[in-house]
Amino acid sequence: MRLSDIIAAEINRMLDESADNTAEIQRNDFASRLGCVPSQINYVLSSRFIPEHGYMVESRRGGGGYIRITRVNLDGATALMHLVNAIGCEIDDATVRVILENCCNGGILSDNTVKLMYSAVSIPVMREIPVAYRDNVRAAALKQMLLSQI
Repeated sequence: MRLSDIIAAEINRMLDESADNTAEIQRNDFASRLGCVPSQINYVLSSRFIPEHGYMVESRRGGGGYIRITRVNLDGATALMHLVNAIGCEIDDATVRVILENCCNGGILSDNTVKLMYSAVSIPVMREIPVAYRDNVRAAALKQMLLSQI
């Protein structure tokens, strides 16, 4: 298991054990406990605990500072609107896969819907589109499919 997976698993464990879906960590202490450098904690937070994945992260700097991670439970329509707004003008294949898997795991979209959406914007379909436009077309198509589920 990679170090980033271990960090993410520990944060998720803390969130699962929390009554209010919130985990508070002090970055340096947390890094010491897991045997990594603090920048690795930052990397995991900025890549895995993001709004598109259903998390809010806030921090307070200085002595006694902390990082608070909150797992947000949104209704399906609100979550889909946040996703549509977060996607922007372009999106790559790997990001689409993560977003759709999270929607399925969170019960926002059914497994069949996720499979259909991914098929529509997958690499084989996008091969016919010039490389410079693929991620733009993929984003536009995905946003329209997500909006159709609201």
